Amino acid sequence: MRRPHIVVVGSLNLDLIVEVDRLPDQGETVLGKKAHMLPGGKGANQAVAARRLGAEVSLIGAVGRDAFGARLLEALRTEGIDTEGVKVVPDEGSGLAFITLAERDNRIIVVPGANARLTPDDVDRQAALFRAADVVLVQLEIPLEAVEKAVELARRSGVRVILNPAPARPLPATLLRAVDVLTPNRLELRVVNDLPPPAVEAPEEEASAALEAGVRALLARGVSSVVVTLGAEGAAYAIRDAHGNPGGLHRVPAVRVPVRDTTGAGDAFNGALAVALAEGRPLGEAVRMANRAAAIKVTRFGAQAGMPTRAELERWQE
Repeated sequence: MRRPHIVVVGSLNLDLIVEVDRLPDQGETVLGKKAHMLPGGKGANQAVAARRLGAEVSLIGAVGRDAFGARLLEALRTEGIDTEGVKVVPDEGSGLAFITLAERDNRIIVVPGANARLTPDDVDRQAALFRAADVVLVQLEIPLEAVEKAVELARRSGVRVILNPAPARPLPATLLRAVDVLTPNRLELRVVNDLPPPAVEAPEEEASAALEAGVRALLARGVSSVVVTLGAEGAAYAIRDAHGNPGGLHRVPAVRVPVRDTTGAGDAFNGALAVALAEGRPLGEAVRMANRAAAIKVTRFGAQAGMPTRAELERWQE
């Protein structure tokens, strides 16, 4: 059986991670327990997730001409990922992510570095990869113009597009109409719909109504299907019907596991979703597979190091 080919267009970062017992208050200093330097970036993480689950993966992105960039590329090549589409920027440092892990949660600040130098022309030079792809997977840690070019090339080649809108920002209608599957989390769903975050934690009934309304709004704006990741609550998805009308919201419960590190959980989900769809699975089945991949990831430390293999995924039962 031929392996599906997934093209990922996105970021590569070095993750600088500090583990602490609790996050400091404003103006407070706390002592960390451990510090780590690990390969990361949403694009690279999702590429590793898809590769470990059995796909052939090509990554398009940018790194600096520095020791960090060399380390990031070596990690990807060790996984068997095609990095010919990753350009090396001579006068810019590689992207960095500063991550604080505390109380089974994380806080992340990203400095884009070379990721911000990925241009539409860089993406266009890799047009042959899109023609050979089964799925194209894109995120928003690179310039929007590069994202739009990737989506344009995918549509021109008749390839399904998954857009993970993180970090979140309002998106143009022309881009949304060209996306097959949009994968926000609950907060990103509000931002993409150009709504402010809720001022306080909403009651469950109100949060559920806001979730359904946000999904229906995106489907009405032309997105073919929306999959919302909900952390410990699992995921929810909806599809536009053949007449272009928003379909109903379907819930997929989370897999209950002990949590070690949530960094990269969404990337595990998106990488697995891409593989499942590239294999021809229906969306509901693909979401269930993605849920399992994310569950395995959070039991392990490190965004890329914690990604499950296909054999590990298949041993897990919902």
